[in-house]
Amino acid sequence: MANYLLGDLQGCRDALDRMLARLSFSPSRDRLYVLGDLVNRGPDSAGVLRRLRALEGSAFPLLGNHDLHALAVHAGVRPPHRQDTLNSLLQAPDGPALLNWLRQQPLARQGHGVLMVHAGVLPSWTAAQTLALAAEVGSVLQSPDWTDFMTALYGNTPDAWDEALQGFDRLRVIVNALTRLRFCSAAGVMEFATKEGAGQAPPGFMPWFDVPDRRTAQDTVAFGHWSTLGWLGRSDVLSLDTGCVWGGALSALALGPDGRSPHTLIQIPCEAAQRPGAPG
Repeated sequence: MANYLLGDLQGCRDALDRMLARLSFSPSRDRLYVLGDLVNRGPDSAGVLRRLRALEGSAFPLLGNHDLHALAVHAGVRPPHRQDTLNSLLQAPDGPALLNWLRQQPLARQGHGVLMVHAGVLPSWTAAQTLALAAEVGSVLQSPDWTDFMTALYGNTPDAWDEALQGFDRLRVIVNALTRLRFCSAAGVMEFATKEGAGQAPPGFMPWFDVPDRRTAQDTVAFGHWSTLGWLGRSDVLSLDTGCVWGGALSALALGPDGRSPHTLIQIPCEAAQRPGAPG
């Protein structure tokens, strides 16, 4: 039995198929943990969801910011972006079923010695707290009133965690941290404008995983989202977004048996045409 982490797919069905073939992936034996952003910007978002849904029980996706955007557009509470490539999914006969399946996925998982999120973890959060807060959002997102939540989801404030936060403000901070975070201050104030690599932090900010005394520093946190960061393999962080949809590679990581043993990085080139604009 092998356990794999997989970086951002963003609609690259062909790359997913080639990676599964490269891994000799067996649904009866292996497990695949997909670190969010399953859809958008690539050519076949519907195909990615169909493939992963068919692997249900052996494939375990997370929600990323592009996945939430697709749900918001589907719900009619957000307009599509100019660079979106979601029409084939939104107009597919099985599109509603695929998007309903997507909506059931969590924002964080933990297994095999690894805490998995799409983007980041605020420095004041423990691994257990991260999972509990992700579950708060999941319970709302999976409820009959989920579209009300989507109308209030977007915005950059509040920009820091406070346990006293309630309602949509509380949920928005959780979602922004788990699906959008790259840089924050030592006090945990989030910055969302900068999309460059770790060495381009704006004044007063740093990569979230370099904040001193981060409470998940003794855990291994795996994430995607940050294509300009690329592959990063440390004992405490594993970054798996290597820009497949931007002309880079799709990356998978075969985990050691306890999550801390030596891991094996597997990469395949992505043949999708590079999309205009900046990664988001």
